[in-house]
Amino acid sequence: MTAFDARPTAAGPLAGSTARQRVAVIGGGASGVLTAINLLVRSDDPALEVVVHEASGILGRGVAYGTNDQRHLLNVRARHMSAFPDAPSDLLDWALRTGRSSDPQGFLPRADFSIYLQDRLADVADDRLRVQAGRVQDIVPTADGFEVVTERSRSIATDVVLCHGNQPPRPLEVDGEELPDAPWHVANPWELSRLRALPADASVLVVGTGLTAVDTVITLLEDSAERSVTMVSRGGRLPKAHVGQAHTAWVTKVPEGPLTADLLAEAVAEECRAAAERGVGWRAVVDGLRPATQDIWRRLPYDERVRFLEVHAREWEVRRHRMAPEVALRLQRYRYEGRLAVRAGSLAAVEDHGQRCRVVTDPPAPPYDVEAIVNCTGPLSDVRRSADPLLRSLLARGTAAPDRLALGLDVTDDGQLVGADGRVVQDCHVVGPPRKGALWESTAIPEIRAQAAQVAAAVVERTSRRSLAD
Repeated sequence: MTAFDARPTAAGPLAGSTARQRVAVIGGGASGVLTAINLLVRSDDPALEVVVHEASGILGRGVAYGTNDQRHLLNVRARHMSAFPDAPSDLLDWALRTGRSSDPQGFLPRADFSIYLQDRLADVADDRLRVQAGRVQDIVPTADGFEVVTERSRSIATDVVLCHGNQPPRPLEVDGEELPDAPWHVANPWELSRLRALPADASVLVVGTGLTAVDTVITLLEDSAERSVTMVSRGGRLPKAHVGQAHTAWVTKVPEGPLTADLLAEAVAEECRAAAERGVGWRAVVDGLRPATQDIWRRLPYDERVRFLEVHAREWEVRRHRMAPEVALRLQRYRYEGRLAVRAGSLAAVEDHGQRCRVVTDPPAPPYDVEAIVNCTGPLSDVRRSADPLLRSLLARGTAAPDRLALGLDVTDDGQLVGADGRVVQDCHVVGPPRKGALWESTAIPEIRAQAAQVAAAVVERTSRRSLAD
């Protein structure tokens, strides 16, 4: 068995035995794979069983790395993307051995990072690892642990780690009504087959200007020189670009004492001015905040977090999550050629014309016809509106609760799930994007790998204690 083969754990009404050490990892993207790796590496207990539940049965992809377009690049330099914080050159060593670019300053294709994760899991996989295909519908606490209910089976686990990643984007709406399921409506931007099937001379409206929208534009415009794209978002702001080489390091100072969103923004602006006087760019200031970002978020009171989201979040996002230089140059060329326009605005009206549609945007502009509208608005920002059957079940029962901002799930500082009654759900942890409300920075590999290691260590410690007790 390879690390990414789907193989059922068992069959029957309650599949499998009540294995004392069965850990169910829910989700097989980067968060799930890194968690599984850490579990297997940290324990040599033959009674440990790690079951990764992944809807597709293929591990390591997820939303971020599931693309098959080699022109979609990572937005973090290769030297920062190792799966292991204590082995920073691991990705570079792997890239060299497999004939890929091992430039530490470079930006590898997203699809290559998926293969890297698969290879790293295969390196540590043994007969304690199982991969179960099928979407998890529910996780029900029981006296013995948890009943994991999938589309096809039921099984018992002693521990659960939720690694379900980012939610799909919120459905596009006009006047409170969702866009219809029409040939011109691409609700999922990662359906690359839909994008590639568009006419060679298609005009396309991309709603959103973030990194997913950028990848969508590259697929559309690189595949045909006759296509044109309009990108529209409320701010009309593209992500900033990385510079060609890594910049000078900068230790960004953070104000002491009570902190507000406005005070934080002014402090960062002041740091940028101070850095500029010394010939250091703003990118160094933003990167200098990274080690402290989660602590800063915890220091902000609830009302100030709301203020940050309403006023400052987009300014932070376009600077924090930057484009690879090669990607930025592609977009610059498209705009110079007149094939790409980036505008501030939103959908005001959409008329269905069969294979195409007529669009009106706000602020008012002349209507225009497009062959497709692509939803690139980014992950759903309110977990209460999720269509994921697992999240809906957990929230409805109260096994899980939204964080106060509803960006993700309520968790403790060390990632334990908190139920609607305010109590910790024993033996259930969360890794990755669902912790965004608690940590803010919880979507990039450097943060996720640290969470995976921390949670795996806690789970292994508990399973070891239970094994000794029995």
